[in-house]
Amino acid sequence: MVRCSYVNKNRKFLTTIGLPYELKIINMGVPMKAFIVTTIMCLILYLLLTTGSGTDILGLWSFIELAFGILLCIIVGIIARKVFIKDSYRMLNPVRWFLFLGYLIGPFFLALTKANLDVAYRVITGKINPGIVKISPGLKTDLGITLLANSITLTPGTLSVDIDEDTNDLYVHWINVDTKALENKPVECKYICGNFPKWVRRIAE
Repeated sequence: MVRCSYVNKNRKFLTTIGLPYELKIINMGVPMKAFIVTTIMCLILYLLLTTGSGTDILGLWSFIELAFGILLCIIVGIIARKVFIKDSYRMLNPVRWFLFLGYLIGPFFLALTKANLDVAYRVITGKINPGIVKISPGLKTDLGITLLANSITLTPGTLSVDIDEDTNDLYVHWINVDTKALENKPVECKYICGNFPKWVRRIAE
């Protein structure tokens, strides 16, 4: 790690005003990259959520809104840089974002529609057989398993309730456990989430 002599001479001052250790070091290694990526991603999300809040900039945002957003995202970037960004920057690849978009409007939307109809049918008829089953999607990254767990939870009729941190196996509450699915343990993913794991593997791993 390369240290700037100026920073070393003023280390006491920087410590006094409470700056994080990585910002006391002029370093374009992992901490600084993680800070930049986290800040940019937070700013993009902030801009999407505040679209239409003003008319000063492109007719979509106000100057005050944008200035506050930049300041807020910098603070979030400093605090959360090690939480959201670790040692991998694979999601900076635009191809993965297009795959993610295709996943949302394709297989996920279809599964969501089918699950809504199925749950509505079971609510009306009362034909349910609830239970908790274990699936082994074979995902290796935190992002991948998080994306899959959220996809399962957002699909009516299934809910991710726990994860085995050693194997990344998921425990899922299923509104209507298929007895055929219980023939193999862990339960095959196709019964719970179809081809979600294959898409998540392309996107996040």
